[in-house]
Amino acid sequence: MKTYNVKASEIEREWWIVDASGKTLGRLSTKIAQILRGKHKPTFVPHLDSGDFVIVTNADKVRVSGNKEAQKTYFRHSGYPGGAKFTSLSHLRETHPERIIEYAVKGMLPHNRLGRAQLKKMKVYAGEAHPHEAQQPKPLEIG
Repeated sequence: MKTYNVKASEIEREWWIVDASGKTLGRLSTKIAQILRGKHKPTFVPHLDSGDFVIVTNADKVRVSGNKEAQKTYFRHSGYPGGAKFTSLSHLRETHPERIIEYAVKGMLPHNRLGRAQLKKMKVYAGEAHPHEAQQPKPLEIG
């Protein structure tokens, strides 16, 4: 019995669609990260981008538990002294609701060029409409 290693040219990618309305942010993000990495496939290898494409709709209706809506902050730094910037979850939901899911999933992927390539396969939209109907995405059920 020989171990089978999939080659990059043999990877078949599927398209999945997720409706984020009413779903908890953490549980949704872990499932999306698993699909993007390809860990749901029997041919998974950690050094190849073998994951599928994921379309997320209704990102503005994602749910968080507890008091995170008021207390959770996102940090960024300009690189200059005193250049720390903090953004609350509620402000991010008003201005760029798709970034809430993008930041959550980005933190669950590898922090290298492979993770950046996997993150590009995720398409997040604040509303119901998306331009990927031609790919015929399958619905992904998250409990």
